[in-house]
Amino acid sequence: MAGDDEEIIEALGNKYNPEILDAAGEPMSAQELSEVLEVPIATCYRRINELEETELLELHDRPLSDEHRRIKVYRRSVDGVNVTFRDGLSVELEERSEVKNKLDQVWRTMTDSQ
Repeated sequence: MAGDDEEIIEALGNKYNPEILDAAGEPMSAQELSEVLEVPIATCYRRINELEETELLELHDRPLSDEHRRIKVYRRSVDGVNVTFRDGLSVELEERSEVKNKLDQVWRTMTDSQ
């Protein structure tokens, strides 16, 4: 994974980012994240970009909306972040499990067939 330790800490320290990562355990669009978390949509897009830059959040899919427009659906790419301060700053990322990735693939297949 990219993103150095300090960038990850900075991203996690920004308002709304931890909440977005928590909510994005399941694939969600920026609009859904904005509504669920009560975050202004412009702020939500900025936070999503920050989290994508550190690779904590990823573009999961681009399904068609009810209005027949492509929407971006995001999900977090990690299940955990461990920060240690022994012998200097250290950040360890716990990547998503293969089981979760396979379940997401099933979800994507189901939404494509609708």
